[in-house]
Amino acid sequence: MGILKTFWGFRGFILGSVQREFQANYKNSLLGAAWTVIRPLVMIIVYTVVFSQIMRSKLPGVESEFAYSIYLCAGVLTWSFFSEAVTRGQNVFIENANLLKKINFPRMCLPIIALTNALVNFLIIFALFTVFLLVTGAFPGKIFLALIPVLAIQVLLSAGLGLTLGVLNVFFRDVGQLSAIVLQFWFWATPIVYPINILPPFFQQLLSHNPMTHLMAAYQQILVNGQRPDWMSLWPITLIAVVLCITGARLFSKHAGEMVDEL
Repeated sequence: MGILKTFWGFRGFILGSVQREFQANYKNSLLGAAWTVIRPLVMIIVYTVVFSQIMRSKLPGVESEFAYSIYLCAGVLTWSFFSEAVTRGQNVFIENANLLKKINFPRMCLPIIALTNALVNFLIIFALFTVFLLVTGAFPGKIFLALIPVLAIQVLLSAGLGLTLGVLNVFFRDVGQLSAIVLQFWFWATPIVYPINILPPFFQQLLSHNPMTHLMAAYQQILVNGQRPDWMSLWPITLIAVVLCITGARLFSKHAGEMVDEL
């Protein structure tokens, strides 16, 4: 509760920092913030044209011509948010070293700012994807609201992992390099580009131990099939997310003073 009160007290600083970073990304560009819409829109169009119209890719058991495009976007967009949030979190203290040394403020605000920036970018992109679902007649209906708890789990996981790596990265710079490799491998070890049911049984069993498999499957089940996800399968990743948040908070609390000296 004390941490939440601190965040509320510095909400102006947090929101102002998010706004400044968002504006800085498009400073001196002719189209400005319109690039936030253009880039994901082009990606969605490319996926739709290439996989639905040119390659005629189909999902096993799903008749819709846009099924594979939706499946791909559901996984790629949400994974991109996870990857961006974790990457921002692991670098946030290093990138703001001068700010940490010169200004006295709750340093825990920095991971929140990084996470919020990634979340804002994701919500803009996902809003466009939602429009695409409506236009193509593939909107899943009321079950779409089931995305809220799934996204909440992902935000919690991103925050915990980003904060933990962020503290470790201050003292061991190899963490940042290693995590980039792990994220890339983790992406391909998660059924995002391919459906898990096309794999041999051994690999299906192996990937079932990947917590992100069940999180991505929840998004895909809602957006592609219009059905509720298997909530029980999300308990392990929820527990992992909570443990990572507690671990990250304790590491930060214990080493906050040393971090400034190290930076």
